Amino acid sequence: MSDSSSRGRFVWYDLMTTDPDAAPKFYAAIAGWGTQQWSGANSAMPPYTMWTVGQTPIGGLMQLPDQAARMGAPPHWLAYIATTDVDATVKQAQKLGGKVLREPMDIPTVGRFAVLADPQGAVFAPFASSNAPGPDVPPKVGEFSWHELATTDHAKAFDFYTTLFGWERTNAMDMGEMGTYQMYGRDGKELGGMFNAPSGIPPHWLFYIMVDSADRVAKRVKELGGKVLNGPMDIPGGGRIAQCLDPQGAAFALHSAAEKA
Repeated sequence: MSDSSSRGRFVWYDLMTTDPDAAPKFYAAIAGWGTQQWSGANSAMPPYTMWTVGQTPIGGLMQLPDQAARMGAPPHWLAYIATTDVDATVKQAQKLGGKVLREPMDIPTVGRFAVLADPQGAVFAPFASSNAPGPDVPPKVGEFSWHELATTDHAKAFDFYTTLFGWERTNAMDMGEMGTYQMYGRDGKELGGMFNAPSGIPPHWLFYIMVDSADRVAKRVKELGGKVLNGPMDIPGGGRIAQCLDPQGAAFALHSAAEKA
């Protein structure tokens, strides 16, 4: 069981990659992250390296599992969302049309998790921590600041996630022919947005890393062998964003806040 006050928070981010030796150098250069070997691993488990912002772990890095690669999964980021009871969340997700990709399992001294696909096919991981949650404070440079779902039916997707995690609708933005961009959050804090992706783009989550300058870091992405798919561009409120691929093909995005006057 996990503290109910953390329900619905994005609490951890894993990168599944084809080159776990090269990825740390890339993300250190663009996000300033450090790395730390996880001391809880044993000989029966694949090597696992944690991402750190300062001394604080925010996620992990591991080899893309062979089974996932055989099924066609590309390198990707996976977010863990806090829940009070992973098993109950899995059962509820299945009733709502979600699929179980990895059955619930324990990580000794850490918590319990599962990997699910929502009814439209986007993948996420419910997680119940064995430890008290850290403070829920605004993201700073080097942390993930926005969580965006591209899907085939954002209204149904919102109903699914709000049932599981208690998210609330916040603001909505009319994107013209692209439809509505629906933002969501918890406890008065915005977490991200959902929208209907153009035809041919499979449902997926995209996570934004806060940087000091999206323009400067986007240039660095290209210099280091990654790709900039979109942007940098302005967003409402004065910030800047860019959507990117790392050199192995995992999608991520950059976000820099509006400059203070």
